[in-house]
Amino acid sequence: MINFILGALIIGYASWAMYKFISKSKQGKCGACALKKSCSSDCSTGPLKK
Repeated sequence: MINFILGALIIGYASWAMYKFISKSKQGKCGACALKKSCSSDCSTGPLKK
């Protein structure tokens, strides 16, 4: 019984972690950044061309 509970906890945490990762990756580079309010870079212009 303990094995099933531990398995469910592990699968539940892995699913939650994947959900958070995917939702942050959909926001883009600066949207998921913790410093987005005080960052001096302008991420709205897109990638820089060389």
